Amino acid sequence: MLRLSNLADYGVVVMTTAARHAAEGRRTSAGDIAAETLIPLPTVAKLTGVLARSGLLLSHRGVAGGFSLARSAGAITLADIIEAIDGPIGLTHCAPGGADCSLHDHCSVKPHWEPVNIAVRTALSGVSLADLAPPLPVRSELMPA
Repeated sequence: MLRLSNLADYGVVVMTTAARHAAEGRRTSAGDIAAETLIPLPTVAKLTGVLARSGLLLSHRGVAGGFSLARSAGAITLADIIEAIDGPIGLTHCAPGGADCSLHDHCSVKPHWEPVNIAVRTALSGVSLADLAPPLPVRSELMPA
């Protein structure tokens, strides 16, 4: 089974929350995200810092501060978020650097992983943050008439 790291998974949740706030025309804070998602505040703070350093979030100081998306939700992909947190996408240790694999210098399979890694990255790049964070229904739409 292929799985994202917990941090990458939480990073996607953080980014979808920021995207929903952006769709409402407002910034968000680490505290708001933690309260909405139930992800512990220290984890959200760590992730917002990583995502800001990677250029996916903008950090705003001051009373009206917080975080906003660095570009539109449609221009941020799932691959962008995962790579910001976990580094280059690769299914095996021999993908992108490979120096930590003891078979690195004489593996006959290594050259064949690259097309697989490209296919996975391409698929993840085809999913935008806008796809993951459609606007929530307006509360009046939730209430019976």
